[in-house]
Amino acid sequence: MTSCGLLNSSNKPVPLHSGSVTVLIRGFVADVGCELLYRNDEPVPVEAMFVFPMDAEASIYAFQARLGGVCIEAQLREKKQAQELYGDALAGGQSSFLLQQEGAGGDVFSCSLGNLPPGEEAALTLRYVCELPLEPDGAARYMLPAVLRPRYTPDGWDGEDVTQGVPRVPQGKVPYTLSLSATLQSPHGIDRVLSNCSLSPLSYTARNRTTAQVSLAEAPPWDRDVELLVYYAEPHKPSAVLEVGLPGAEPGSLMGDPALMVTLLPSLPEVVPGQSPAGEFIFLLDRSGSMECPLDGRDHSPQRIDSAKETLVLLLKSLPLGCYFNIYGFGSQFESFYPQSVGYTQQTMAESLQWVQQLQADLGGTEILAPLRAIYRSPCRDGHPRQLFVFTDGEVVNTQEVITEVQHHRGAHRCFSFGIGEGASTALVKGIARAAGGSAEFITGQDRMQPKDPGVPAPPWVYRSLPQALQSLKRALQPAGTGISLSWDLPPGMEAELLGRGPEVIFRGQRCLIYAQLRGKPQVSALAWLH
Repeated sequence: MTSCGLLNSSNKPVPLHSGSVTVLIRGFVADVGCELLYRNDEPVPVEAMFVFPMDAEASIYAFQARLGGVCIEAQLREKKQAQELYGDALAGGQSSFLLQQEGAGGDVFSCSLGNLPPGEEAALTLRYVCELPLEPDGAARYMLPAVLRPRYTPDGWDGEDVTQGVPRVPQGKVPYTLSLSATLQSPHGIDRVLSNCSLSPLSYTARNRTTAQVSLAEAPPWDRDVELLVYYAEPHKPSAVLEVGLPGAEPGSLMGDPALMVTLLPSLPEVVPGQSPAGEFIFLLDRSGSMECPLDGRDHSPQRIDSAKETLVLLLKSLPLGCYFNIYGFGSQFESFYPQSVGYTQQTMAESLQWVQQLQADLGGTEILAPLRAIYRSPCRDGHPRQLFVFTDGEVVNTQEVITEVQHHRGAHRCFSFGIGEGASTALVKGIARAAGGSAEFITGQDRMQPKDPGVPAPPWVYRSLPQALQSLKRALQPAGTGISLSWDLPPGMEAELLGRGPEVIFRGQRCLIYAQLRGKPQVSALAWLH
């Protein structure tokens, strides 16, 4: 279990006294600044460490610590050299810190701050950027990381999951203040902003409604994450954001040349499947021991395995007659319902539903590579494109190897993944979906502001997983847009160099972000379009 926040050498939280968060949201990217003030209330010095879980699609680009009147700013160094410099400073009684990436998936960042004297304060400034997911209703969603504030602990709760590492305090005894303000920008207009917390009225700062501001109106509830849902007036129009190079940086370098981000959210018509259903649907379900844990830390929260099973049942009942399917369970070992995929009939569906209800989290560890390879060894069926659905709550030690295996077979299937419960590895869940042209969803116990149908009795978590699961299945049943190319119309002497891979597939209802570096003399009039 990974503890989060500012911790002492005993892995106990150092009290947070105030937090201030500013967010700049441009389309589907957020630039977040956090100012956090901690104080050592212990009678002795502590060696403090700041641990910050990061989404796989987020990057920290600035970190600063102020301790005892000294301001230290992070600088990039080779890992071994950085560790040596930190050790020398600490041995000399100096305040220093070491920022590094941890976790098998690289989605936890830790920073050793060194000695924090008794009664002294540590002021931390953190800046990071992150891509924002697209909600089924077209909103861009930003979530404030829970590590920035302790949560309310229900009486009698002694559960075990990753959020147990987030500092918790009793309700009504929150010893700090929290403020959050957001600036929104879109060249095609901002329609509205919703949240699960009270907000100030949306204030437009431009007549054409291309910029706006909003902030928390009061302290947010302490039993949930803070979410912002941003709706744009014309979300399907392409847009581009140009960022100039860093002053003083060497021309031609990553930080010296301007960078461009292109946002694509094409309005693709919905395709109605033909009378001859086609497709092979394979479901890979995590049955490791940790799937017995609750979705979150609140009372009466369902087990992760129950949430995964309910989602799997929903998907099974929604498959078209005539397709093929199979179900695998994995832990330290794996097993499948059928030796190979079978035709989807009323009989095979009824048999499978009965088997699913009997599944337990009883297969030990989280070894996903072996069942994936077994699936890929089985031959694909002509005329039935393979669609793989993965349900997992875990972090594995070979994340990159798993992603590489999925990517190696990307031409033969799509992968749709579901992270079950808080703390599911974003690097794994998003990585395998991205590697095979699918999509990733996360099912947690937090309120997601999804509409509830009062006429359909079901556990609360089903309301949250239902739209996510059906959205993934709907994408799987839709043909993907492929054969995508990007052309740039730039002034003479300039060229655009893609950062990372270009888009290979775009599903209906999915946004695509493309990053490029502009080489040559910076120009503002770069224009990009999609063929």
